[in-house]
Amino acid sequence: MGKALIVIDYTNDFVADQGALTCGAPGQAIEDRIVSLVEEFLREDNEVVMAVDMHTENDEYHPETKLFPPHNIIGTNGRDLYGKLHDVYQSNKSAIYWMDKTRYSAFAGTDLEIRLRSKGITELHLVGVCTDICVLHTAVDAYNKGFSIVIHEDGVQSFSEVGHQWALQHFKNAIGATIVRK
Repeated sequence: MGKALIVIDYTNDFVADQGALTCGAPGQAIEDRIVSLVEEFLREDNEVVMAVDMHTENDEYHPETKLFPPHNIIGTNGRDLYGKLHDVYQSNKSAIYWMDKTRYSAFAGTDLEIRLRSKGITELHLVGVCTDICVLHTAVDAYNKGFSIVIHEDGVQSFSEVGHQWALQHFKNAIGATIVRK
């Protein structure tokens, strides 16, 4: 059984203090755990995917435009990976798959499922932000596609503690995900 780590939206706009749509300190607190997992998955020669939100400025047709301020705009440093993860990615570009996404789920409108299936991957480990938005939608799509799901509780965070806790329970109770913590 192959496994993959999917790092969801761990970018400056979602994590840095000055990010356009930041979850701030809670998101920053999971940095070391995410970096550790990326390094572990790379050492074990498992698939590592950076699923990164991508928007164009003033896109009046994108549904998020009505919900959130502009974020992760193409060509801005808001789309750069946050902190130490940026450095790990730069040092391991050939071993990490960078995947742009334009919707909450890393599966929506991307080649992610085809890539994972072609490598025999059946187990997905999810980390990143936001637990109750992009991580949640990716997990639900993964469940509907028949993947086994592992959520690293100490590797996900959100804007809202209530939303974060709700999503953790939803992962466990509604889609049968395994919740782990180091």
